[in-house]
Amino acid sequence: MTQISFIDRGDGVRLACQFRAGTRPAGETATLVFLPGYMSDMEGTKAVALDAWAAEYGHAMLRFDYSGCGRSQGAFELGTLSRWRDDALAAIGHFVPEGPLLLIGSSMGGWLMLLTALALPGRVAGLVGIAAAPDFTEWGFSDDEKARLQREGLVAEPSPYSETPMITTLDFWQSGQANLLLESDIAIDAPVRLLHGHEDDDVPWPISLKLANELRSENVRTVIVKGGDHRLSRLEDLGLLLTTVGELLEPR
Repeated sequence: MTQISFIDRGDGVRLACQFRAGTRPAGETATLVFLPGYMSDMEGTKAVALDAWAAEYGHAMLRFDYSGCGRSQGAFELGTLSRWRDDALAAIGHFVPEGPLLLIGSSMGGWLMLLTALALPGRVAGLVGIAAAPDFTEWGFSDDEKARLQREGLVAEPSPYSETPMITTLDFWQSGQANLLLESDIAIDAPVRLLHGHEDDDVPWPISLKLANELRSENVRTVIVKGGDHRLSRLEDLGLLLTTVGELLEPR
């Protein structure tokens, strides 16, 4: 079990991280970096499965919690897309200051994966999106919810995954609107794999097709999983994820 380390992101808020050093020679492979979804953390099923796989095959891996999430310090309500992107960059800069990266993003983490890749253009060896949800502040809220955000400053809705309500603040929504990606060319040239459940009730699978179309990379594949839900955490889904990561790290 990798020990949890805490790093200061630069303003006194400490981020919880788990870094597993690889056993392969330097430069032979990329470091895996997992970016969780909204109100999620580094102990989710997919993150843990990836970490176990990385340990078995000698790959380095970095997991972390955004500020205000999991074991990291800070208030969740102060989190924004830009702030959490900066958390990712801080964790990478501390533990993996050089060398290639394979970024893996789940749901909102798929949006942050793209923003992180754009901030580190020379280091990204590949991307794997799992129900990636770029621009969800644009397409994921009704006009009524957007009006409530402007009027009340936040929207709280029941969560299908937790007893804790799903809270969205106006600051987060505005940060999302300032970081929209799907209406123009996305300047990422690395190989990209997008996995999406056909029965996803939270992020419609056509979002992955739209993302694939906007990415500049010519090496993009989208897999729509029949029967798969938003989480893609069934054994067969995890097998697909691990196979996909393995093929990017060790292409034949």
